[in-house]
Parts: sequence; structure tokens; C-alpha cells
Amino acid sequence: MARIEQEDNLERAKRLDKIPPYLFGEIARLKAQAIAEGRDLIDLGIGDPDQPTPQAIINKLCEAAKDPETHRYDESEAGWPAYLDAVARWYKTRFDVDIDPKTEAMLLLGSKDGLAHLCWAMIDPGDVSLVPDPGYTVYKVNTMMAGGEAVPMPLLEKNGFLPDLSAIPTDKAKAAKLMFLNYPNNPTGAVASLDFYNDVVRFAREYDIAVCSDLAYSEVTYDGYEAPSFLQAEGAKDVCIEMHSLSKTFNMTGWRIGFAVGNPIVVGALNKLKSNLDSRQFPAVDIAAAYAIENVSNQSTLDLYKKRRDVLVDGLNALGWKVKKPVASLYIWARVPEGFTSADFAKLLLQDAGVLVIPGNGYGQYGEGYVRMSLTVTGDRDGNRLAEAVQRIRENVKVRWS
Repeated sequence: MARIEQEDNLERAKRLDKIPPYLFGEIARLKAQAIAEGRDLIDLGIGDPDQPTPQAIINKLCEAAKDPETHRYDESEAGWPAYLDAVARWYKTRFDVDIDPKTEAMLLLGSKDGLAHLCWAMIDPGDVSLVPDPGYTVYKVNTMMAGGEAVPMPLLEKNGFLPDLSAIPTDKAKAAKLMFLNYPNNPTGAVASLDFYNDVVRFAREYDIAVCSDLAYSEVTYDGYEAPSFLQAEGAKDVCIEMHSLSKTFNMTGWRIGFAVGNPIVVGALNKLKSNLDSRQFPAVDIAAAYAIENVSNQSTLDLYKKRRDVLVDGLNALGWKVKKPVASLYIWARVPEGFTSADFAKLLLQDAGVLVIPGNGYGQYGEGYVRMSLTVTGDRDGNRLAEAVQRIRENVKVRWS
């Protein structure tokens, strides 16, 4: 090992230099320092469900794991057939969208896996991806690592955090091969209508752009809201690949299971790449996931998230903040007080109140001026930690909220 470290001619791939600096570094350092000092932090940072996977899914996994047929490689073309069949039935039941499980569906090791590798399957050096800003950083980073250019689509509050298609420069639209959308949205919590998706289909057809719809939060909804699928738009299959994950729906982030559906050419391109990268998931996980999709409700977790949302938003608004209650996603997207940057305010909350939030500029330049708070809070019981977070801010953070 010492010899390798001393060799001057051993260099990592230059593509790694395209990964931007870790913007949360200072917050991470302060968090580690506070923990080392024994402080009690209320962590509203990571969007990782804190509730357990429903027991019925765990039971199905244990049952499937005892079957020797699940102990070998999954040699199917695109994923365990019973799993993809369940995905197709779910799309028909949930969205009234027909999916051919043999040509229009494939297994993913979580949706992040598919989102990242789609860039490698579709983007050549010099190609353009249109990416939401603020947005999940995977879209931008993997476009750049594939040698492409990530062109931001600003998500502005005045537009309901939807991209203004008419504002996309014509030369960039002509050069684009991919567009990423994510509704319900991370980090803003915004939602999109079917009318918006119809507009995107027309735009994508005009400029020959493949659209990737990141639908990871479609089942995390409140107040009777039901999120649409992009594939419900007229002609969507001509342009769209949609990705979904069981992570947020069933508290299964560690299970690494998701799927992609939609345009068979785009699905096929992604599958060709991934067939040379991994050997798919442990089939027992696929069997448990198929069971979950069609048989399990996680309403108790959604009810808890809704209570946390109400406690947090009502409490912040009582302080003078002006925060809207999202009808979907795990996140509260809130403006910082006047005179603060996103990072400065996140640092203030951490140091003075012991409340960890994520600065909005970590999701792109148009996230500046906001912070993101997650409703997944380890140790919370019925909203008590959210109420405590509000109390700490009230008592320790002396700023003008409006």
C-alpha cells in the first residue's frame, strides 16, 4: 500500500474531478463536533424513513430466502419476472397505465441506481441534460461524469417550483438528450399536474428529448392528494422512462429495490448497460417487494409523517415563518430569514438550537435562500421531537422571521 501511495504515475480517473465539492462539509463537521460534545441533536437532515419496514414484508423475505431457487444468480433478461409482473399490475391499478413487463420494465437496485446509470446509457461527451435546480444531485453529477453538460432548469417559487419550459434556451433544448423531472419533488415538496406533464411531452417531442420521471415519492402523500404518473400523459411512452423505488413507500431504503418502466428503447439502453455492471438483486428481496407492492399498506407511517408535518409547520408559522404545508414528499422547504444565506442559517440552527437542517444551496444555485427539513426523525414519538425543535428555535434563535 505504501508503494502505491508513493507512485507518482498512479492517477485516478479525471472524471472524478467533475464531482463538485461536498457542499455539506461544514454542516457535517459541526454535527460531528456537537455529537462528540454529547449534545442532543434533532436531525431534520436526511430523508431516510425512521420507521421499520412493515412486518408482513419482512416475513415474506424470510419465507423467500429459505427457497434455494433464490440463492443463485438472477439470469432473467431484466429482473425477476414475478416482480416485474407485479410492477405492471400495480401501474395498471394505480395509474391505469399498461406496462409490458417483458419490454417496458426492468429491476433497479433502488431508483438512485437507475437515475445515475441512465446518464451513462444516454449521454455522450458534449451532450446536454436538462436538470432541475434545486434538485437531487445525482442528475447533475452523473451527467457531468459521463462527459455531458448539465443545464439547470430553475425551480422558482413563483412558478410553483415547476420548470418554465419556455425559458429553456433553444440551443440547449436542441442539444439536450435527457430531461430529469421529480414530482413529488425533493427538496421543495412541490407537486406537478397532468396538464404540466402533457406540456412536457409536447416539448420533448419537439426537441427529441428523452424524459426521466423520478417518481420516488409518489406514495408519500397527505390530505387526500394522489400524485399522477408522467406516463398518464398522452403520448408519454414515446419519450418517457419513469423510475420508482420502494424505499420511501415501504420504509425500505436499505433493501435497495426499485424499477424503471416506460419507453422500451430507453429501458433497453439502461438494461444493456446495467447487465454489464451488476447481477441484479437477491431474488428473495424481489419476491418480498412484489408482495409489498400488491398487498401491503404503510398508512400508519404516512399518518405519522402527516402529524409531524403539522406540528413542524404550524409551530414554525407561529414563530412568524411563512411555510406552506406540502401535500406530498418527506420535506419542508422554508425560506431563511432576511440577511442570512442558506448555509449561515443552517449553521445558526445547529449551533444555537441543536437542530440540523440542510442548506438549500446544496441542491443547486436556485436553492439559495432556503433550507430543507425532513419529516424522518430518529427517536420521534408522535411528533414530540418536532415540537421540541420548534421550542428550541423559539428560545434560542433570535431573528426576524418576516
